[in-house]
Amino acid sequence: MTGVRVGLVCSRVRVEEKLLLAALADRPGVEVVRVDDDQLQAVLAGPGDGPAGEDALRACDVVLLRSLSHSRQVALAHLLQAWGVPSLNRAAVLETCGDKVRTTLALALAGVPTPPARVAFTVESALEAVEALGYPCVVKPTTGSWGRLVSRLTDRDGAEAVLEHKAVLGGPQDRIFYLQAHVDKPGRDLRAFVIADRTVAVIARRSAHWVTNTARGAVAEAVAVTPELDALCRRAAAAVGGGALAVDLLEGPDGLLVNEVNATMEFRNSVGPTGVDIPGLLVAQALALVEARRCV
Repeated sequence: MTGVRVGLVCSRVRVEEKLLLAALADRPGVEVVRVDDDQLQAVLAGPGDGPAGEDALRACDVVLLRSLSHSRQVALAHLLQAWGVPSLNRAAVLETCGDKVRTTLALALAGVPTPPARVAFTVESALEAVEALGYPCVVKPTTGSWGRLVSRLTDRDGAEAVLEHKAVLGGPQDRIFYLQAHVDKPGRDLRAFVIADRTVAVIARRSAHWVTNTARGAVAEAVAVTPELDALCRRAAAAVGGGALAVDLLEGPDGLLVNEVNATMEFRNSVGPTGVDIPGLLVAQALALVEARRCV
């Protein structure tokens, strides 16, 4: 494919963005347009020419969204959609995956096995939900990543303290209490990468800490992509709208459970253990979106 302009919007050029830029550089005929979201502005309504950043993105054939801020990323996806520029991922997918309430609803409606979870809106109703789910219970922010502000509630006193602190010291979003039954996992969880409706790689994130996240020091190791894993991960990806997604799974006593789905995947710790060229596959998926539009 030649004569393709691929936008890359990011907040910082991290390892993932460097790998994506290298993968794009390997594609002949591809021009890369990198936009710093700190500097970007766009016209929503009214007269006047579009600022330089807006013009650059409007001229792209496809855009890879890599902002660190979920809110920015959703806003950018909506702008691109209004301009008729496809993005990886779409606004609706970003909105669903960026909100744990929406994600869990989407998974449950699609019949994807997920840990029991409840949502509540006051400390009192949240405590009732915790009691119904049983101890230990996990409380998470509805938006967020890297295992931040996730707490395991082991008794009534601890639950009262954590929930009251969230209600008093947090913002409006902290008063939406997302509560999930704790799953006794075997010292690890699984992360699967689903790109273009195919599970391309799976890692286990192993840690002595109950929050098994590589951002918190967990060690990644390759896991075979079994037919069972592939089928479940593709179902989870489809439930939230498809695209390029990282599916987090827990190995519960009764089988695999989908914990979360991430629409802006981090893969720096996964390429090495799996040997899979994840950034190359992301670029291929972005170019496939362009090809699909040109064939219409």
